[in-house]
Formats: sequence, structure tokens, C-alpha cells
Amino acid sequence: MVPAMSADPDPRAAYDLTDRTAVVAGAASDIGAAIARALVAVGARVVLGDLDATRLDAVAKAAREAGGQAEALVTDVTSSESIDALVAAAGPQLDIMVNLAGVIGDAAVAETSDAELDRVIDVNTKGVFLGCRAAVRAMTPNGSGTIVNMASSGAYTPLPGLATYAMSKAAVVSLTRSLAAEVGRHGIRVNAVAPGYVEGGMSTRRARKPDGSVDEERMEAVREQVRQRVPLGRLSLPEDVAQAVLYLATDASRTTTGQVLHPNGGRPMVS
Repeated sequence: MVPAMSADPDPRAAYDLTDRTAVVAGAASDIGAAIARALVAVGARVVLGDLDATRLDAVAKAAREAGGQAEALVTDVTSSESIDALVAAAGPQLDIMVNLAGVIGDAAVAETSDAELDRVIDVNTKGVFLGCRAAVRAMTPNGSGTIVNMASSGAYTPLPGLATYAMSKAAVVSLTRSLAAEVGRHGIRVNAVAPGYVEGGMSTRRARKPDGSVDEERMEAVREQVRQRVPLGRLSLPEDVAQAVLYLATDASRTTTGQVLHPNGGRPMVS
């Protein structure tokens, strides 16, 4: 049971996750690695899951080298058995669940195959649902817990050619709000984070050469387009997303539930 906080909490104590356990599903990404670093930096033990075993082990190793407690378990978020096993690895006290795993698909609606539609929905929507379900089942007996789901600016901004991705993330927003209303009585908070363009990871797909390498000139042109469209005029880094997740994972957000944070420079405010 997470201890009750005083009416006037110490801001430093509000971010202290000592003796708490977090599960991060989709931890092998750049954002996943940043989230793992942020959580262990304030004392959390992390259990990390992903299908990419090599990258996953590297993220867990880096967290341990930074002085944190980190375990890695190869996980398929589209499998209820696999995600249940990941949550079970946290032990009897699951305090934080981060549902991060996601994929993107570039295709117009008329050109999207059934297989591609299933792939995106299975990971981005079903995977988050299964993670939420497993977390709620684990957290309810303890009467506390916080779930953070990864949405996207795409849930709010039209994205021609990315309809499958955008609709899958819109579903995450809806799930987050409905679940928050459903499980608040159990002391469980549910929120989401909706990044826009984030350096690394998916963003590099726009500048990939046929051989898979990144064309730096094209990449810089993409960055400049983003800067022009973002009110703050700056690019988001994985660490910016991690800080938003960290806030929602800690007692600093103890009365926040059913909300979506937008660490994206204000992009959805403009057309």
C-alpha cells in the first residue's frame, strides 16, 4: 500500500519512488530507455518488457549500471499470457504500469491491407488494453497504483497516411479515460502521455535510405519542418516524454486521473 501523503507534501518526497515497483512494456525503444532511467533515478525497481531481447537487455543493463534495480523479460504485448507474466514478475506489489509498446504504419486507408491494420491495432490498442487489464488485476487487491498509457498527438491532429496509427492512439485516449472512471474507487489512477515528434525512433523513418541508413540532410529538413510548426520552436527528446511519465507515476500527481499530458511543444494548438 502506498503511504498517504500529508496535506502539504515535500515536493522532493512526492517524486520519491523508493520501494516501489514499475513495469514498462515496450522498454526497448529510445523512449522506453529514457523512462527506465527516470524511474530508477528516483528509486523505483523496474521490470522491463519488449520483444527486442538484445535492446531490452541493454536498457536493463544501463539502468543497473546507473545504480537502479532492473529486470528484463522478453514480452509480446499482444499476448495476454505474455503480458500477464510480465506483470507477475513485478511481485505482489505493482505500483506503476507504463504501457508504451507501439508501432507505426505508413499507408493511405485505401492502400492498407488487413494484415497491416491488424498489426497496428494489435500492438497499439490491444496491447495497451491487455497491459491495463493485467495491471488493474494486480493493483486492485493493494488498493493503489498508477497506470500510464502512451497515446500520441496523432489522436488529436489529422495525419494523412497514418490513419491506422492515429485511430489506434485515439482508442488509447478513450480507454484511459474510461478506465480511470472505472477503477478510481480502487485507488488506481490512469493517465496518458501524448507526444508529437520525438527525436530518434519512429521519427527517423521519414529520412531512411533504401539500405536502412538515415539521410542526415533529409532528417534535418524534417526537423526544421517540425520546428516551424511547433509553438515552442524546439524538438522533443525521449527524456521530455520520460519526465511527463515520471510525473504521472509519482505522488506529485496524486489527484490526477483520466488526463492526457502533451509534451509536444504545443503542436496540437495549431493547424
